[in-house]
Amino acid sequence: MTGLIDCGGGMRGVYTSGIYDYLLDHNITIDYGIGVSAGAANMISYLAGQRGRTLTFFEEYTFRREYMSLSNWLKNRNYLNLEYIYSTLTNRGGEYPLDYEAFAKTDCDYHVVATDAQTGNPVYFTRQNISQDSYDVLKASSAIPLACKPYPVEGKLYFDGGVSDPVPYQKAFNDGCEKVVVLITRQETYVKQKQKNLRLLAWALRKYPHIVHLLEHRHEAYNQAIAEVRELAAQGKILLVAPCDECGVDTLTKDRDAFLRLYQRGYDDGAKVVAFLQKNKKP
Repeated sequence: MTGLIDCGGGMRGVYTSGIYDYLLDHNITIDYGIGVSAGAANMISYLAGQRGRTLTFFEEYTFRREYMSLSNWLKNRNYLNLEYIYSTLTNRGGEYPLDYEAFAKTDCDYHVVATDAQTGNPVYFTRQNISQDSYDVLKASSAIPLACKPYPVEGKLYFDGGVSDPVPYQKAFNDGCEKVVVLITRQETYVKQKQKNLRLLAWALRKYPHIVHLLEHRHEAYNQAIAEVRELAAQGKILLVAPCDECGVDTLTKDRDAFLRLYQRGYDDGAKVVAFLQKNKKP
């Protein structure tokens, strides 16, 4: 079994939306997938077969004040309005609803990574935690610390999955994958630097000391994970797919032209993913 991992990256996720559209254009399906933050949202739209859906979110909806804005943060301490994104727009009757019935018919072993706000441990939700018009696990996985309050799921609070497991390739191997495609939205040579404004973060997140600790060492965890992935890629066990250029897009960027350029880079790189998946597909 070959798995697919989407490590997210906020607005840089427009890169993997291009990859998914390429996969859909070539009728490529997957048996196992893990999504982190925006990567989880992109992947579920792909599994539902909704070509172009995530691109519409990036190039159109992100510019709305209801989607992400300082006014949102001043009102309820959520710069990203997760309810607007994953309920108002996504539910039945929404402007661009997820085709839940199509998603439910797929056999993909789908996982969504979130971080327990109290313990700092990664939690791997599955499709059993998702139902029609109930996409709380996507909200939890996308709750960026400071930009969002932790999101509640079944009585517990969660932050962005990338805080605790930014590149969850080991989860895929533990679940039986023999080879894995890892999608990242930073350049392969990118080296993550130490978190800035740690004092501010520590004060703002004082109720969640484990999250503060993870953020303090997040650069080390990311850099180590990428180093391990590159080693496994050299052994042929992993295909690491990354943009050659991020086109000026960062986590909370608002730039339509930049989005379209990065989307096209993703679409072009989709050919690498298809070749790897087809090469390693069991007869």
